[in-house]
Amino acid sequence: MKLKLILLSAFFISILTANAQSVIGKWKTFDDETKEAKSIVEITERGGKIYGKVIEILNPAKKDIKCKDCSGADKDKPVLGLEILKGLSKDGKEYSDGKILDPSNGKLYKCTVSLDGNDKLKVRGYVGISAFGRTQVWTRVK
Repeated sequence: MKLKLILLSAFFISILTANAQSVIGKWKTFDDETKEAKSIVEITERGGKIYGKVIEILNPAKKDIKCKDCSGADKDKPVLGLEILKGLSKDGKEYSDGKILDPSNGKLYKCTVSLDGNDKLKVRGYVGISAFGRTQVWTRVK
């Protein structure tokens, strides 16, 4: 009986630990210039790839903003509900080979994403090689 209880406890602890070490979940983004909280992005997995969608805009004055500078299917779509992380694949401890959309200028950048502890996510967007880009740190929403 004690062995079953120990195994069951270990199983639940491993599930909680695995979840805490995943990029899947809700993340708060921040404005690069003002450092103010900007939005909540929900990261999900589909077909072995990672995608992120804006599920909340934190500034009430910008709740109805559209992606006017975006191209293709994203042109003039509301930023709320817009998929900004697209098709990242797991590569060791990070996700790469995908794109990130910056709704403020409508540009798509190459992207890598990696955890920094359990509650911080490093999101790097770049053109060409990773050295020519910028990194944002998003925080996990609990």
